[in-house]
Amino acid sequence: MTAPLSTHVLDATAGRPAAGMPVRLDRRDGAGWAGLAEGVTGPDGRLAGWVPAAGFGAGEYRLRFGTGDWFAGQGRVTFYPEVVVIFTVTDPVAHHHVPLLLSPYGYSTYRGS
Repeated sequence: MTAPLSTHVLDATAGRPAAGMPVRLDRRDGAGWAGLAEGVTGPDGRLAGWVPAAGFGAGEYRLRFGTGDWFAGQGRVTFYPEVVVIFTVTDPVAHHHVPLLLSPYGYSTYRGS
């Protein structure tokens, strides 16, 4: 089975991948959130194969990108110390790709392929 979730972080200001970005995945658990996986983007800004397929089903998920620590590690400031993307999975068998296009004062995301 293909990994159920991947992400890709690009630094729009520098025009290159955001290598070394900490990312955490949580799943809605009643009124709160339960941690499922944590990882760090590689040299190409990608993070794949980090979520076990067995723990990934239909439901609501939250990706938390550690943008504040990442920018600080480069001696840069950011308006967003953390970017949180919440999304709903209706087909857990399908692959889900959630990319993040990032700058110190803005970000964008979408459902990729």
